[in-house]
Amino acid sequence: MSNEAAISTSPASISGTSTRVPIVDPSHAAAKRWVLALTSAASFIVILDAMVVATALSAIRQELGASIEALEWTVNAYNLSFAVLLLTGAALGDRFGRKRMFGCGLALFIAASAACALAGNVYWLIAARALQGAGAALVMPLAMALLSVAYPPQERGKALGIYSGLIGLALIAGPVVGGAIVEGLSWQWIFWINLPLGLIVIALIRLRITESFGPGGRIDYAGVAMVTGAALGIVWGLMRGNRAGWTSPEVLGALAAGALLAIAFIRFELRAREPMAPMRFFASRSFSSAIGASFLFYAAMYGTLFLLPQFLQTTQGYGPFGAGLRLLPWTATLFVVAPIAGGLVNRLGERTLAVCGLALQAAGMIWIALVATPDMAYAKLVLPLIIAGSGVSMAMPAAQNAAIGAVATTEIGKASGIFNMFRFLGGVSGIAVLVAVFSETGSFASATAFSDGFVPALGIAALLSLAAAIAGFGLPGRASAGTAGVLARP
Repeated sequence: MSNEAAISTSPASISGTSTRVPIVDPSHAAAKRWVLALTSAASFIVILDAMVVATALSAIRQELGASIEALEWTVNAYNLSFAVLLLTGAALGDRFGRKRMFGCGLALFIAASAACALAGNVYWLIAARALQGAGAALVMPLAMALLSVAYPPQERGKALGIYSGLIGLALIAGPVVGGAIVEGLSWQWIFWINLPLGLIVIALIRLRITESFGPGGRIDYAGVAMVTGAALGIVWGLMRGNRAGWTSPEVLGALAAGALLAIAFIRFELRAREPMAPMRFFASRSFSSAIGASFLFYAAMYGTLFLLPQFLQTTQGYGPFGAGLRLLPWTATLFVVAPIAGGLVNRLGERTLAVCGLALQAAGMIWIALVATPDMAYAKLVLPLIIAGSGVSMAMPAAQNAAIGAVATTEIGKASGIFNMFRFLGGVSGIAVLVAVFSETGSFASATAFSDGFVPALGIAALLSLAAAIAGFGLPGRASAGTAGVLARP
């Protein structure tokens, strides 16, 4: 049922005149709420899995004998396969049905979770994490596509704000749940918990979401291969730079191959009849700015998320559960601030929310870098964590709304796929860059050694956040908020 069809009118007498009062079809309103609830729940499970690993890395390292490089791949194998397959996930949903592929992606994700829990060595775990990322690559873009189709443009900003706030619960609960499970049971159980949650959501998806399709067309396998190779080459070079040497043939070759494949991908997509990533999207300043800002601020956020829990455990002496609890001033702001920011998008404009929010994130991270020492009292971290978390919570719904509002309704699937691809490529790159900076001056040898690497890494995270704020100046301002997407649609 269309949004227009869901609204009927009835006569009413007002001051002696007959008028038509709109009545919203309650069944359609309930259907929208189910879409919001289930897309948020599936995304919650996907994001939760990334977060629970953050406080379990030390236990995984000890049990499986993993190096810091292997730990980095444990996180980035998930994020990398997630990022490079997002566009394929969106295309599969457009062609074979968004609801169908959404459910299939969640099923693949929970099967891979079981494989992670059964891993007997770090290489098996890395491979299973990559498979998890492939399942998540179907879930995330199709969640945004289903949500965006269900809500009209004037309601979409608020819906995305609620969506961001609900999946923000995963950021709040993830490190705490992960730490509690590792201390109370074992690290394997951080993956087993996905199975009952996922099976319940899959059953409800089949019952409560209506199928929808995009324009369809062939799957761009050549494009998938090129973008995968480009991302892998660049991330491989960044992650191997410290160990192999930044001027080594391995690192220079990987970076050069990644760059050349990225150029080839752009040229191929410009000529493709049915491109997986239409380059004309980037002609929109709003779309390009949203992509650039999200890449940079997710790089800062994920890089910090990789190092901060380990800082709390290595230099402050907290256990996994204690470290997770002490992340709450940062993560809990997502649940509070993101829904409010989403409701203000049309009133204030995406630019104001994104620029101000990312400036706050930068301020919070540079503050942490200035006070972080082995003997620091934890209380000194609380206020900068709140500031940084509030800032990114303001920017998230603004960037999402700008990206999907800049394209036609039939192309929302591709737009959300591109947005999420750059978002998680930003996360992968941020982890690689911050760990590279950390490794230059720091190590796990002692609390002081870790702090020596952590401080400059957080300084780089602050610079990435400032760069994201600058990119945010290209987003729509208040005068065009709520109309940018309409104007951009053919």
